[in-house]
Amino acid sequence: MAVRDAEATKARIFEAAVAEFARFGIAGARIDRIASEAKANKQLIYAYFGNKAELFTQVLEQRMLEMAAANPVDADDLDGWMDRLMDYHATHPELLRLLFWEGIEYNDEELPDEAARRDHYDRKVAVLADAQRRGVIGDEIPAADLLFMVVALAGWSTAVPQMRRILVGNESEDRARLRESIKTAARRITAN
Repeated sequence: MAVRDAEATKARIFEAAVAEFARFGIAGARIDRIASEAKANKQLIYAYFGNKAELFTQVLEQRMLEMAAANPVDADDLDGWMDRLMDYHATHPELLRLLFWEGIEYNDEELPDEAARRDHYDRKVAVLADAQRRGVIGDEIPAADLLFMVVALAGWSTAVPQMRRILVGNESEDRARLRESIKTAARRITAN
C-alpha cells in the first residue's frame, strides 16, 4: 500500500508542477503552491525531485518524451505528422509554455539536461536526413534546420493563440484553413 501511495503522491506532485511551471515559469513557480495543489508536503517534493530547477527539468523532459513517443518524425507522411503535431500541441499547450519559460529563464545558456536533449533531437534529425538521402524530401535545407522550422510551424498557433485569433480568426473554418496552410508550407520547405 505504501508504494502505491508514494507513486500516487509523486504523480500528483508532478501534475501540479506541470501546471505551476506552465503558468509561472521557473522563477515564478512556488513549491508551496505545488505542495498545496498536490496535497503533499514540501519535503516530499524535494525528496522525490530535488530542488525547483531540477523539478522543472524533470517535468519538461517527461513532457517532451511523451510528445516524442506520441508523434515520431514521419517524413514519409508529412501531412499526417504535421496533423499529429498540431493536434498534440492543441491538446497539450503546457509543453510549449514550458519550452517558452525555459527559453526565457536560460536564454542561450547550457541547459541542465542539454546532452540528453541533444541526443533526443539528433535522432529526429537523423530521420529527416535519411528521408533526404532517400529523396523523400528535399535536401536544400539542412535536416536540423528543417526540423526546427517544421516544429515551429506546427506549434506556433498554439504558442501564440492571440496572434492566431487576430491574424487568422478564431472560427473553426479559420482554424481549418490555417491548418491546411501550415501543411502546405511544410510541404513546400521539404519539397524536392
